[in-house]
Amino acid sequence: MNRFAQVITALAAGTVFGLGLAMSGMLDPARVRGFLDLFGAWDPSLAFVLGGAVMVALVGMAVLKRLRRPVFDEQFHLPATSPVDRRLVLGSAIFGVGWGMAGFCPGPALASLSLGLAPVALFVVAMLAGMTLHDRVWSRRMG
Repeated sequence: MNRFAQVITALAAGTVFGLGLAMSGMLDPARVRGFLDLFGAWDPSLAFVLGGAVMVALVGMAVLKRLRRPVFDEQFHLPATSPVDRRLVLGSAIFGVGWGMAGFCPGPALASLSLGLAPVALFVVAMLAGMTLHDRVWSRRMG
């Protein structure tokens, strides 16, 4: 397959994703925390971002199901379906607590690095440390 085309496609998709995050307000931790504050001063604006993203993903998945293979690869690389288990629920809860505390999830955090703010860089370093700790310590214990 054409590796150059794969890289250019990935860069274009990442650029569009980052631009969408910036335009939608997902790079503003205060706005994200406002969205997560369901019982306080709830800001529903990001619900429209979520709804728009789900609609685009649904269309994308419908198109994907009609294709025999991707344009720039030999096969699709989709995750395996797995049951909801204790690890998934616990990991989701930890993710949610971190999201609520920091106002960032991984995609917006990486996009926010472009702002050049020290707290964002510190968050990304801590996020990477947590991911590394999991991969090096907990996944070996649980696997």
